[in-house]
Amino acid sequence: MRRFWRGLRIFLFGGVLGTGFGFALGIFFFPYLFPPPPAAEQLSEADRSPLVANGTFIHADPSDPVHYGSGKVSVYEKTVFLESDFNVGPGPKYHVYLVPKANVRKAEDVKETMFIDLGRLRAFQGSQRYAIPAGVDLKQYPSVVIWCEAFGVLISPADLKPAG
Repeated sequence: MRRFWRGLRIFLFGGVLGTGFGFALGIFFFPYLFPPPPAAEQLSEADRSPLVANGTFIHADPSDPVHYGSGKVSVYEKTVFLESDFNVGPGPKYHVYLVPKANVRKAEDVKETMFIDLGRLRAFQGSQRYAIPAGVDLKQYPSVVIWCEAFGVLISPADLKPAG
């Protein structure tokens, strides 16, 4: 009888451990196996307020093959627009931030600032637009970054250059 209870405990422990491990792997691999379709949003006439700045997303840490980004970003007075060539590696809970620091290259560069969260990234590739809250002085925000809120990881920064 003692052997039965010991076997049952080992079986239950293995079941819990296996379920937890499988769940964690599922969270990690789900965006790779079932990515959302590419976005194809367009700018409306209201969004096409004067162009303030533009930039290009970069791979912040080349030694990290999972977290990368590329493509252009345009910042208008009322809208941040990720251009059609935008692309990032998939992952959970990505957000678009305006960051008041230039040359963002590490997660600490974002964590130590009072960034503006423009919303959750809607697709891992393709054009997307994000409204800028009223009253934001865009001259104070020289960077747009893609940030993983789930793990506190910098995915891809873009240094903005004034238009003109």
